[in-house]
This record gives sequence, structure tokens and C-alpha cells, in this order.
Amino acid sequence: MNSIVRKQSTLQHYGPQVNALQRGCFKDPFSFLGTHSISETKSEVRCYMPGAGKVSLKLGEQRLECARYSESDLFIADVNSKDMGTYQFVVDYGEYEIICDDVYSFESSLDDSAMYLFNEGTLEHAYRHLGAHFIELSGKQGVRFSVWAPNASSVSVIGEFNHWQKSQHFMRFHPASGVWDLFIPELTQGQCYKFAITTLSGEVLEKADPFAFKMQQAPGTASVLQIRPPAIALTKEMQAQRVKRNAIDAPISIYEVHLGSWQREAGDRYLNYRELAQRLIGYVIEQGFTHIQLMPISEFPFDGSWGYQPVGLFAPTSRFGGLDDFRYFVEQCHLKNIGLLIDWVPGHFPSDPHGLHCFDGTHLFEHADARQGFHPDWNTYIYNYDRPEIRSFLVANAMYWLEEFAIDGLRVDAVASMLYLDYSRKEGQWIPNCYGGRENLGAIECLKQVNLRSYANNPGIMMVAEESTAWPGVTRQVDQDGLGFGYKWNMGWMNDSLHYMQRDPLYRQHHHHELTFSMVYAFSENYVLPLSHDEVVHGKGSLLEKMPGDDWQKFANLRAYYAFMWAHPGKKLLFMGGEIAQRSEWNHDQSLDWHLLEHISHQGVQRTISQLNKVYTSEPALHQLDNDPRGFSWIDSQNAQQSIFSFIRFAKKASDYVVVISNLTPTVYHDYCIGVPSAGEFKVILNTDEEALFGSGVHVVALTEQVISTVATASHGHQHSIKLSLPALATIYLKKVSDEPIN
Repeated sequence: MNSIVRKQSTLQHYGPQVNALQRGCFKDPFSFLGTHSISETKSEVRCYMPGAGKVSLKLGEQRLECARYSESDLFIADVNSKDMGTYQFVVDYGEYEIICDDVYSFESSLDDSAMYLFNEGTLEHAYRHLGAHFIELSGKQGVRFSVWAPNASSVSVIGEFNHWQKSQHFMRFHPASGVWDLFIPELTQGQCYKFAITTLSGEVLEKADPFAFKMQQAPGTASVLQIRPPAIALTKEMQAQRVKRNAIDAPISIYEVHLGSWQREAGDRYLNYRELAQRLIGYVIEQGFTHIQLMPISEFPFDGSWGYQPVGLFAPTSRFGGLDDFRYFVEQCHLKNIGLLIDWVPGHFPSDPHGLHCFDGTHLFEHADARQGFHPDWNTYIYNYDRPEIRSFLVANAMYWLEEFAIDGLRVDAVASMLYLDYSRKEGQWIPNCYGGRENLGAIECLKQVNLRSYANNPGIMMVAEESTAWPGVTRQVDQDGLGFGYKWNMGWMNDSLHYMQRDPLYRQHHHHELTFSMVYAFSENYVLPLSHDEVVHGKGSLLEKMPGDDWQKFANLRAYYAFMWAHPGKKLLFMGGEIAQRSEWNHDQSLDWHLLEHISHQGVQRTISQLNKVYTSEPALHQLDNDPRGFSWIDSQNAQQSIFSFIRFAKKASDYVVVISNLTPTVYHDYCIGVPSAGEFKVILNTDEEALFGSGVHVVALTEQVISTVATASHGHQHSIKLSLPALATIYLKKVSDEPIN
């Protein structure tokens, strides 16, 4: 190759531009850097290369040495316009030399129509346009970076590939959308990057990419280049299975899991996604659960937040492996017909400097007024749901998890905090909406759009709201003035029932209503009954330790309570550790106490959960009419003196039913008479007092087969009844197995 030193023509006065380049603040780099005509026959190729000793222009077979402007890092080559074609820079740093393309020679590949939808609040696949994407542009492989920062005075891409210099890769600004973009060729997966954002006041903020598909683990704060693989595709059989397992009349039993503390390996090592795919999914199947719900796995810096203060909403946490490993875990759930739900946090975000707070120097993602934009309880920031771009961001994030991974649904965290402007605020600490009310209209509309688009694009999923108030129509369809969720957590049932179970049985008779009141509203929404992680943290103790009495009574109370819960209308959710009667409060920094299973008492609770899941999934009466008053009827809701609760669960076929009786005192009742809807033979299909479950072994009926016939004696408003023994602190299920009583 011929090396030619071409005499540079008289240089223009570029002092202001050089000054801006040196300060790392250049809003319109394409107007100056790259190739620009200076006359009819001459062009200048300008590049800014901090730290370079010299720069040459590789033009075909020629190499033209660039002139350094003054003593700056601006290099300029004078080229005949007719000679211009494809070129590269040869940059000499003294110890090494690199050849690179001019990033300012590439046109923008940003989709203007998509940006219009983004600004409109309707770009449901915004993650395909914003962020960092490996693409081919003008025959070159590279990465297109794009970021929304409308109020910045300058934005640069910084990373390992440019030694984190903010003056190397200034981005192009699109005033109409507020988005900046830049294509950088020849980057590789795994390289770290950020955006250096210069604010209007001149401050430089180094921000992670809000749309990054991978993030560094703490203490690292950078985004990581990650190729987005094709979306996981479900077979027709898998699609049919998903529709069936998430249906309103399906048995849904959810095992809530914190991946970092379910099990750990020697040396306190996390299990990775592939190990979890084998152990966790296998355990869930063994225990009879139908679904797994993962506490938030969007990347989060602080372990102690359990994932509820995420910074990388589009990045599965790398604590347990890479993106391919997470995809493997998801695919194994699909193959084993286990539903997978992910906890989703659209209600707030943390104040980490590399996160969304004051993203471009202004309150871009959050409200500027702390009365609307700051959570006093959690010291976090609240999204400005009134901004259409925020709606695009959150809708797109929901679509990302549902469509790219084909997961079964999202459990939306802290919905109540989104719905109410005065949530956890005193008088004068909140701002009413435009109608003078306390409803957050922007958040309501955002939730509706998330649900509408989620269900429209992903048939058979389930969207679940953690909503703790009496907000009407959470699970009503949007066109019927509802929020459009599929299910809502029944926090009222959880609080009332736990309050009741924590009482000494001697005093339970005075609080009988705490277990009956839930039936007043049980069919007002499609409910999930949750015993979640929130009930076993912050000094609340474990579920076992909430139970009163000596050790035997604690276990008996817990087994009876679980069986009452599994029979109550509503889908089921149990946090990990509850099924082995963990004694200590949950600690996210260590594994569950699996060694407890050396004891028959803890084995008994685990077997109880397994039996409950088996009976629950096999008996239509226990799940088919969870949202229909026809599916439930009290036999006796008034027996407060003995603290006995009895009711019937019906299937769609009314003749198919299960009788449920809970005796929540430590007294055994023999010859207890209870009315039943029809004559016939009944079989005991569950007794939480079985010896194998660490019970006392009181038999409900004398026959070994545990079957009993009705007698024509009226009781509890029914013409037929049965007499049986009620074990202490136990729940029993009776299934009608024949219309003919035993002779």
C-alpha cells in the first residue's frame, strides 16, 4: 500500500468544535465529524481520536496521513471529492495500531415510525428499537445504540471498546423523538458499555442502558452487549397446555421461589439456572405444584432488595448464569408442563446513580414533584405514568418477558401503590388528579394497556395483581371498566386467616368471623390465596412459629390450616419453606433448612402439601368453580363455640362434591353429626391427623377403608347426615363415592 503525505490545505477555524469535543459535549457530531465537502472539488474527513499519536486515512490502496488540528485530538484529511469512497482510519497509539471504520459515515437506522409510536405511548416492542442491537448496516456488522434522553445536551457511548472515553463516540440526536443513536461496527458480545449523558447544566452522568439485555453483577454497574436470540416458540401442544393450566377453572397451585436461597451448593454457592432446571422443577413436580413463581429476576444491584429494586428491567439476573441458561430453565418448564410466573415491578425504581433517576439530568422517568414521584416507604422513585414514553417502556417490558420467553404470566407487584395517589401518604403529602380524586389515572391507564396487550398477544397467559385494597374490578375486563387482570391476590383472606390461626384455640371462638368473612366477597374477583414471602420476613416469624401451642400442636395447626386453605375458593400460592415447616424466618442470604426433613414432624408437613396438591388437582370440586358462588356452600358457619367449620365444594357437575370439615381446637369430637346434600357412601380422601403426617392417628370412621354411609336424619338443613369423629386440630375431606349407602 502506498503511504502518501498530502499537504493539508489551510485549516478552517474549528476552535469551538474542538472545545466541545474536548469537554465531551457535542450535540450534533454528524454535522462536523465524518466527511464534509468544503468546495466543489475538496472534502475533509474529520475524526476525533483521543490519545492517538497519528491517524491515517486508508482509502482504497492509498493511505493518507491526517493532519492534527493545532495540539488537539482532532485529525483532518484533505481528499479530492472524486477520490472519495469507502475508507477506514489507521490509528497509531504508539505501542499498537488499529484499523477502524468511521462511525460518522453510517446513516441512521432508527425507525421513525416506531419512534412516533414510542412517543405516542403505544410501542409495545420498544425493546426491539431502543437499547443496543447487533445489526448489519452498509455491509458492516456492528451494534446500533439508541437511548431516549430528550433533555440532554450531549450523549456518548462509552465502554471497554473506547476505554470509557466520553469524547470518542458522540451520538446523533433526533429532536422529534428525543432519541439518540449511533452505529459502531465490529463490537463483540460481552463487552461492557454505558451512556455518558451531559446535562443542560454541564454535569456528566454515566447511565446504564434502560433496555439492556444483560447487566453486570454488583458492584459492577455497566450494561453488557448481548445478542437477542429468537423468541422461545411453543409447540401447539405446549400452547394448549398453557391455555388449560392457566384457565379460571383449572387447579392452580403456585410455589413461590427466591432462586438465591431455595438451595445452595457447598461453599454457599448459588445454584445456576441449569441446576435449578433439574432440581427445582423436579421438586415442584414431586410435590404436585402446577406453577412456579419467581421473585423478581430483572437485574438488581442489592441482594437485600430480593429483586424488588430492579435496575435492568430487560436483563435476567446473571447471578445464576447467562441468557442461554435462563432460556434453558424456561424451556424445561414448558417441556414439563409447569407454569412459570415472574414477579414484575412496574410500581417504582431505586435511586442507584446508574439507573433511571434523573436519567438525562431531568426527572424523565419519574415525577419531578416528590409528592407524586417518590415512595416514602421504600425510598424509591415512582414512574411518571402520564408520560406516553413511560407507558411504552413498561408495556414493552411486559411484552419482552411474555413474548421472548413465552412465560405463563406476570405477578404485578404493589398494584395498590400504583392506583392511589395518596398511598401511604398523609394529608398534604399528595396531589389530587385533575378531577380532585386520589386515583392515579396515568397508572390505571398503563395497567389497562399492559393487560390488554399482554392477553391479546399471548393467549392463555395469566396476569396477577398484588392488590391489597377494595379497588373494584381488578379482574374485570377493561371494556367493562375493569383493570383487566386475570387474578388478584386475596390479601384480606390471608390477613384474617393468619390472625385467627395465631390465636390460642381457647380464644378462637370469639374470632370465628375471621375465617368466615372471606366468603362474603370470595367471588367478587378471581382470587389467588397467598401465603407469600411477605408473611415470613421482618420479624413476623415463620408460618410454623405463628401457630400456638406446643410443638405437636404447632404442626397440627399448620397442617389443618393448609388443608383449609386448599379447600377454600381461590387458587393457591405458598412461599418456599412453608412446605417443610421452616422454623426460622426466611433469610435470603442462606439456603432453606432442608436438614429439617430428617424429622418426621417436618416430613409430615411436606407430605401434607403433596397430598393436598394431589387431591386438589384430581378433584374438580376443589377448583372448577373457584370464581362462582355455585361452587361453595356452608354446612355450618356458626359453630364458634367448638371452632368447627364445615362446607361443601361443588364441581360444575353438582353431584360431584367434596365435604370439608376443620376442627381448630385441640379437642377430639366423636359421633359428630353433619348434614350432607344427598344420601350415599362417603370416603375420607384427606385427614391431616394421619400418623404418617405426624398426626395423632384418630380415625374419622371405624372402617379401615375409611368409608361411611349417610343416615336419613336431617341436619344443618339437609335431609341426610353422617356421624364421624373429628380429630383435634385437623381438617378432613370427604368425597361422595356412591349414591347407595352401605347396608
